[in-house]
Amino acid sequence: MVESAPFPAYVKIVEVGPRDGLQNEATPVPSEVKLELIKRLIGSGLSVVEATSFVSPKWVPQLADQQTIMSHLSEKFLQGDGDKKVNFPVLTPNLKGFENAIKAGAKEVAIFAAASESFSQKNINCSVEESIQRFTPILEQAKQLNLPVRGYISCVLGCPYEGNIASEKVAHIAEKLYQMGCYEISLGDTIGVGTPLKTQQLLSEIKHVVPIDKLAVHFHDTYGQALANILAALQMGISTVDASVAGLGGCPYAKGASGNVATEDVVYMLDGMKIQSGVNLSTLVDAGDYISSFLKRENGSKVARAILAKRPS
Repeated sequence: MVESAPFPAYVKIVEVGPRDGLQNEATPVPSEVKLELIKRLIGSGLSVVEATSFVSPKWVPQLADQQTIMSHLSEKFLQGDGDKKVNFPVLTPNLKGFENAIKAGAKEVAIFAAASESFSQKNINCSVEESIQRFTPILEQAKQLNLPVRGYISCVLGCPYEGNIASEKVAHIAEKLYQMGCYEISLGDTIGVGTPLKTQQLLSEIKHVVPIDKLAVHFHDTYGQALANILAALQMGISTVDASVAGLGGCPYAKGASGNVATEDVVYMLDGMKIQSGVNLSTLVDAGDYISSFLKRENGSKVARAILAKRPS
């Protein structure tokens, strides 16, 4: 029997659209469009926006403008947007990426491990253990610089190559990242195969080694389970949720994997539950409409589509 906790009064949303959402887009997105999107996301009240990744542009051409993005954000927003401080974590897959991120003015970084050996090999060409060892110098330098590090674990509820992943394995990796110094660990259902009970069973396993308030959830909506899984996670005491405006995203290593859960859909659900997020839904819908229009595709958020359909043309 899985024990549930009271719903949190406030949920922090980590907006991953500008990085995780756009990184696999075939259509080049100009820096000015990304920056306008980030500006609109901040304007909606989001306090954490994953801005870019300092991975090699050879592997992710869409994020080749990482320096441009961060230098602009450093100038305009990293000291705070009015009375509100906005955090812009950036993904740093290795020490070189970390060093480049620091030079560009990053104030928070993120590292990325997988719960699946096969996925780790295909994604970053090394074993899970080797990937964790690569992060040691990043965490050491980040500690010296008093820089927060967020940890990601992918494939926590299933792998495109191995199928089911044992909860014990995910818990082991989460514990390592936490002990190494990650202030928060985001649990990613990369291919969207999770269901609510599996989500709660996973969290029940991990909470013995990592405090529940140090965990976040990151669901893709491939099988339409993302909101149900988030609700199940909230019942377990989770109060940090990753989401992507307009449901942008996917995974090049997971065939058929759709985008992240749409931020608009998450905010609508939280609003209906009287859970605070600090996000204005109408302004957020405008941000999603902006990037969907640029990409010339249907908005991936059902909530956004419903709200936009009601607006006068």
